[in-house]
Amino acid sequence: MTDSVQKVKHAVFLDRDGTINIEKDYLHLIDDFEFIPGVPQALKSLQDANYLLVVVTNQSGVARGYFPLETVHRIHEYMCLQLKRYHVNIDGIYLCPHHPTRGYPPYDIECDCRKGKPGMLLQAVADLGIDLSRSYMIGDKTTDIEAGVSAGCQSLLVGTGCGCGVQLPTKMKCTNCFRALPEAVEYILGKS
Repeated sequence: MTDSVQKVKHAVFLDRDGTINIEKDYLHLIDDFEFIPGVPQALKSLQDANYLLVVVTNQSGVARGYFPLETVHRIHEYMCLQLKRYHVNIDGIYLCPHHPTRGYPPYDIECDCRKGKPGMLLQAVADLGIDLSRSYMIGDKTTDIEAGVSAGCQSLLVGTGCGCGVQLPTKMKCTNCFRALPEAVEYILGKS
């Protein structure tokens, strides 16, 4: 019998629209995808510090019939291809195509994956062996912070996208609020 010790991993969960890329209402055209300045370099710094990079994104445009699920996958392929230019690899991408009240079958359901619920984060934990207590969630919406807090990781709000002027309920334990993702990454790396 051999003893095997599984290395515990820490991760940074990343909202997509308004956190990684410039917010465009229901982004569905590759030509409209544009990184927020400094994001690829910040992600490289996290990767170099051995953080897994996991994208968790609500994509209710699928449920609403604005674009098919395949369009979301094409955007993600393009994003990953662009990040490879910076030697950045995304370890996982999880998306929720659902909306509980504004959608068409089969996506018009109440689910556990739509942020503010922690379903996507918990699925990534199961798939990738992530220690939530050593991980972070970064996003620009209250629902991102809710998902991170519910999952049990530290949550950081950025002021890009919808994050400008977001007032978090006092019961939410948002570790800090930052101008953009690069500043949030500096904070994380300073704590490591």
